[in-house]
Amino acid sequence: MTNNGEITLNLTITDSELCVTLAEYSQGSERDEFAINAMKIGVLALRQAQGQIDIERVRREGDRLISEMGVALTEHQKGVTEQIGMSLKDYFDPESGRFNERVKRLIAEDGELERVIRGQVKGDDSVLVQTLTAHVGQDSPLMRQLNPDASDGLIGVLTTATEKTLIDQRDTILKEFSLDNGDGALSRMVGELKKNNGDLMGEFSLDREDSALSRLMGRVEGAQQKITNEFSLDNEDSALARMRKELIEVFNKQSKENTDFQAEVREQLAAMTARREEAAKSTRHGIDFEQAVFDFINSHSQKAGNIAEHTGNTTGRISRSRVGDVVITLGPEHIAAGAMIVAEAKEDASYRLPKALEELKTARENRDAGVGLFVFSKRTAPEDLPPFGRYGNDLVVVWDKEDPGQDVYLDAGISVAEALSVRAQVHSNAVGADFDTIERAILEIQKQVKGLDEIDTSANTVRNGAEKILNRARIMRQE
Repeated sequence: MTNNGEITLNLTITDSELCVTLAEYSQGSERDEFAINAMKIGVLALRQAQGQIDIERVRREGDRLISEMGVALTEHQKGVTEQIGMSLKDYFDPESGRFNERVKRLIAEDGELERVIRGQVKGDDSVLVQTLTAHVGQDSPLMRQLNPDASDGLIGVLTTATEKTLIDQRDTILKEFSLDNGDGALSRMVGELKKNNGDLMGEFSLDREDSALSRLMGRVEGAQQKITNEFSLDNEDSALARMRKELIEVFNKQSKENTDFQAEVREQLAAMTARREEAAKSTRHGIDFEQAVFDFINSHSQKAGNIAEHTGNTTGRISRSRVGDVVITLGPEHIAAGAMIVAEAKEDASYRLPKALEELKTARENRDAGVGLFVFSKRTAPEDLPPFGRYGNDLVVVWDKEDPGQDVYLDAGISVAEALSVRAQVHSNAVGADFDTIERAILEIQKQVKGLDEIDTSANTVRNGAEKILNRARIMRQE
């Protein structure tokens, strides 16, 4: 020991549990402070075991620890509040905030958003108009191909080609059957007939309507007219009109199939969502939450030297009653060794505070416990229920197993339950102890937990507001 009352120790820790616990704290002053506090608690425990406990010193140290904790939490809250205020002012100040300035530039008259949208959709030379015109406009390749009046369209080309072919064929046939063409088939045949049978000349005269040649010409002209009608859109029974009708039916069928597919996908997504919601309401979900509460309590108990038992499937003192999911038995090194705490875990929306306290009363009687702890799931707890509350020897906490930030509430509930067990044990053993100090410590823990809840609520409000703003900005950007 030095003259100023200080002792320097260089310790090598080999105990596995101590190593695991110390590793949870950052190397440096935080770990040193924790080790000093742990050593101080150990020394006090040894003195108590030896009958040398100094009640006044415990009171002073408890007051000092609570005071230091209050100062630290106050400074931390003040620092967080200042940082959040500065950040929010930097982004959202009505006069100089970067977010307001950016939004003004974006949505102001003739701003970036207006210029982009106007450039895309306004005017005959806009991208939208040009795109639609290029694909389905009057002068688009598609409309030109389908326009029956366009000479270079599909119908016009088919009609022109057919008419040209028919005209060429007609001219060729007429030329072969014209007497003006000395080399034509008709002239050669007439010559042969004249040579052999002069009476047959009348059958090859176009002046006679009933002549063979006149009937043949009528049939050729009828065939030509029939072919022309098959390639006319004015005739609903023409081949071209039927082909156009079938193409339109194919397009409509494809559109209907796409619509039906989209509807089926939406139905499948809705069914998946319903199944997830149903799974969240099932009994299996409550069993998982009960197991999660036991795992947390068991881990906490092992570190503190206590024993945790999962008793939800076993009967207690009350016949055929299984009320009481977890029982904590304080370890032999504890000041209230052998005292029992019963915990109930519920992820059930039908539970309210009166029902929870009534079930805790039954659980304490069934498990022969002096203190009860009821753990509500965050997702099914009543909205008006505070995250931590004490009702005599019963404690009620709200815990979210998915959020590590919520562990402080369940941790505080277990710690206060142990403190209440100590008070009950000391009172039953008629030991002179300062109950006011224990009560003040419990009340201080409740106060600090409430402060944490207020900080958490404020932080969530800020976060939700920021998410809404970012989401709105994303929507505006997409639009």
